[in-house]
Amino acid sequence: MKTILTVIGKDQTGIIAGVSQKLYELNINILDVTQTIMEDYFTMIMLLDLSKINVSFDEVKNALTETGNNLKVKVNIQREEIFDAMHRL
Repeated sequence: MKTILTVIGKDQTGIIAGVSQKLYELNINILDVTQTIMEDYFTMIMLLDLSKINVSFDEVKNALTETGNNLKVKVNIQREEIFDAMHRL
């Protein structure tokens, strides 16, 4: 299953490292990534492959939300088909 992960928040050191470490722990592969700084705000979008996870999607979502809370950024993950459908409307 492919998913889209977005990260938005006030820029600080360790955001990419913290999110990437959690993805590694969950056995999630990063297929593509784009990231930019808009003034003081960090934004990142990742295309992820969850085909090798051994937990539920909800557990992944909760773990990434907790990681975002620890990093003081907003982390959102959506299945690719839902993300695509939302942007066709």
